[in-house]
Amino acid sequence: MTGAVSRAAVFLDRDGTLNALVTRDGAGVSPRRIEDFRLLDGVAEALKRFREAGFLVFVVTNQPDLARGYLTREELERMHRALTRVARIDEISICPHDDADQCGCRKPKPGMILDLARRWNVELPRSYVVGDSWKDIDAGRRAGCRTILVRGGDARGLVADWLVESLEEAAEVIQGVASEGRLRWQCRGR
Repeated sequence: MTGAVSRAAVFLDRDGTLNALVTRDGAGVSPRRIEDFRLLDGVAEALKRFREAGFLVFVVTNQPDLARGYLTREELERMHRALTRVARIDEISICPHDDADQCGCRKPKPGMILDLARRWNVELPRSYVVGDSWKDIDAGRRAGCRTILVRGGDARGLVADWLVESLEEAAEVIQGVASEGRLRWQCRGR
């Protein structure tokens, strides 16, 4: 997998960024069944645009329901197969731990991003983390990536480099920056 030439990547959160959250106990949470797994509008096109701009595409997702016993690996794999049927993704990295496990891979820690970057020879300052929560943005900042917050998420006061309405708009930002070689989009941080 690792090549001699470093490349840029887009690291995508899954729940709330690529697929719709489900409502459980009045809160938007990760789906636990394939029947509840629905990709958001425009995801396939956005992933295609990342590729066209020359980026590797990764998914980095916390899945604590595995540790809690609410989600099986088989059901998670079914969801990921549904995702990869619509677009090519280089790798999906999951953290199966809960907060109490204190692992290095659970966002907001940057472990999944750093591991993928090492194995795939990714140049992190040229890369992006796109997500809908403060944990995604914090993990991206800690890894040294540019960050894009999809509005509607929980930023908890963190300032992302860009704030967008959807993954499609994030693709516009990334493709625009990559094709022009400069930051022509309004930057909201750093």
